[in-house]
Amino acid sequence: MDAIDEAIVRVLVRDARATFLEIGEKVGLSASAAKRRFDRLVETGAVRGFTALVDPTVLGWRTEAYVEVFCKGTVSPAELRRSLERIPEVVGACTVTGSADALLHLLAEDVAQLEGALERVREERQVDHTESVIVLSRLIDRGRG
Repeated sequence: MDAIDEAIVRVLVRDARATFLEIGEKVGLSASAAKRRFDRLVETGAVRGFTALVDPTVLGWRTEAYVEVFCKGTVSPAELRRSLERIPEVVGACTVTGSADALLHLLAEDVAQLEGALERVREERQVDHTESVIVLSRLIDRGRG
């Protein structure tokens, strides 16, 4: 990737619906040259897809928490992923270093729904215990771009 490709990616992260004309204008290319560059970014896997960013509060998901998961023995990431992806309130999960085995990001309508989701996480056979923190306010949210 060169500087122009990086500029195209920055435009797409800000507005994935930008037209090739708009992208080209912002990075100093014609629309057709911007499209060729874009197609190459997709072909090489630098751009893997597009998604809509939805405000969870608009959907009624107003309670947010991060949960450390401590497993019993050794559990593969694939096995842990399979068990956690059945819980819809788990919107993100990753394995981590430190004493916890995984860190989960949960969204729920309210504390009662969050509590139910936490109970389902703890019921998974490989989970020993969890430690949770509820988000009070977001200070910075730059997204994953």
